[in-house]
Amino acid sequence: MLGDHRYPMRQGRGGWWHAPDEANQDAPAGSTAPEAPDDVTGVEPDAAADPDAAEVDYGYLVDGAEKPLPDPRSRRQPHGVHQPSRTFDADAHPWNDGDWTGRDLADGVIYELHIGTFTEAGTLDAAIERLPYLVELGIDFVEVLPVNAFNGTHNWGYDGVLWYAVQEEYGGPAAYQRFVDAAHQHGIGVIQDVVYNHLGPSGNYLPQFGPYLTEGASNTWGDFLNLDGPDSDEVREYILDNSQMWFTDYHVDGLRVDAVHALKDSRALHILEEMVGRTEATAAVVGKPLFLIAESDLNDPRMITSREVHGLGMDGQWSDDFHHAVHVNLTGETAGYYADFDSLGALAKVLTEGFFHNGTYSSFRGRHHGRPLDPAMPAWRLVVCTQNHDQIGNRAAGDRLTATHSHGQLALAAVLNLTSPFTPMLFMGEEYAATTPWQFFTSHPEPELDEATAEGRLKEFEQMGWDPEIVPNPQDPGTFRRSKLDWSEAESGDSARLLQLYRELIRLRHEVAELRGSTVGGTAVDYDDGARWLVMRRGSVRVVLNFASEAQSLELLGGPPQQTLLTTDAGVRISGGGIELPAFSAAILR
Repeated sequence: MLGDHRYPMRQGRGGWWHAPDEANQDAPAGSTAPEAPDDVTGVEPDAAADPDAAEVDYGYLVDGAEKPLPDPRSRRQPHGVHQPSRTFDADAHPWNDGDWTGRDLADGVIYELHIGTFTEAGTLDAAIERLPYLVELGIDFVEVLPVNAFNGTHNWGYDGVLWYAVQEEYGGPAAYQRFVDAAHQHGIGVIQDVVYNHLGPSGNYLPQFGPYLTEGASNTWGDFLNLDGPDSDEVREYILDNSQMWFTDYHVDGLRVDAVHALKDSRALHILEEMVGRTEATAAVVGKPLFLIAESDLNDPRMITSREVHGLGMDGQWSDDFHHAVHVNLTGETAGYYADFDSLGALAKVLTEGFFHNGTYSSFRGRHHGRPLDPAMPAWRLVVCTQNHDQIGNRAAGDRLTATHSHGQLALAAVLNLTSPFTPMLFMGEEYAATTPWQFFTSHPEPELDEATAEGRLKEFEQMGWDPEIVPNPQDPGTFRRSKLDWSEAESGDSARLLQLYRELIRLRHEVAELRGSTVGGTAVDYDDGARWLVMRRGSVRVVLNFASEAQSLELLGGPPQQTLLTTDAGVRISGGGIELPAFSAAILR
């Protein structure tokens, strides 16, 4: 240990603090923010064990405090979010992805995963070992749940407080670069989930550096970021610089921006539109496609409408309506936000119009919601799923569809997701009917947060009518351990059978042009709510699904098929212009 080295800093232009020889610069050497501190001192508590080492531990003493604070733009937090930062040279990695020219979101298949539970080791390096499996499955993109630094040892990722740092338990920033490099060499793009609408409850020191948060205004998860108030210019730069960091320093291909409806921004130039502009400029520099996906429950077409016609210009957005319509028609659950989706007609509307609530009354919200999409809108701009981290993890027991549904029902979900006109996303393990739950887990060391998290979790389920007795304690380490995938399940029985179906469906999507590019209005659907069958027509391809618990025969409009591309059950029979479908089965015909 070399001991502390303290360096007085001076306030320069724009309110930024600098080391003495940088006092006339316009941008910070580290990232001490403008306006708020009256006095700042830079501290190197331990310049690593070797005075000549490239990495240095450092922090900031603000307003005479004795404990140094981590850098808001810290790249590494080797000892946790309450301890000093460590420098990281993002240019040191010898990239081997020079042949990777990128991939557009259109026509891609996404696989959502959480680094801590994707493998037993829960690290980025361990995830690399699973990339050949994803190649064989046919995946085009992995979407990685947030990896930015949070307090504790395990977390969903949505409690991050240092957005520029990669969590050490995952391997830190160097491991993240290795993961992206390896993914690209396997032909897989990387989408990083980022959170800009709130910060976690422990380790958020931003208010001590500047007016990063809007006082007295909050969303479900915490205080709003100050995107439109006094001194918000630099707050926006903090976000925009971070979004571009993933593209330049880590070579990612896209960002999924969490809960954009919780970004409170009244400026004429919305933060998302500004982010789109930066991303387009960065794509031109790096020479490959880059894209942004919004998580939005607004059902507002402006989100994915180009900036040239006054939209926000996001490349894609999640569509919960698809999930809800599939889920209700498979499970029969109608509590809470599922209530309006209790018919095959709701599913048919989603498949042919994109949004279900497009100006219609939403009973869950108690008001009308959304507006229609242009039928000419490319359908791939809507990212859909039948399971994801939210829709599993925010259930009382964190149970997957596997827990209560048959192989046939799981197969129906797979067919709907992978033959829809939208961009399909899988949640890790769904392709082999993983029996492990994916529960909400945290590891806050503070007793008061431990108690508050457990109590808050129980309150969340009141509206859905779920039994609070089955809600696991998020702070129990067993909740985290139970959520790790058991990869041995994929090797036999119905799990192996479902995995093979997913592989065949993804192969068909890649090979059959009519199962890919389409407009929102380019799909036709016939259905019978009473008999519980639905036929989706995509050009000359027909996807025939039986949601009923008994076999039934249908006449096929347009005459007998020339080719059977896939069936989910060996009992499917086709004769003349008719088809016989066993219970909970499907066929893809041409």
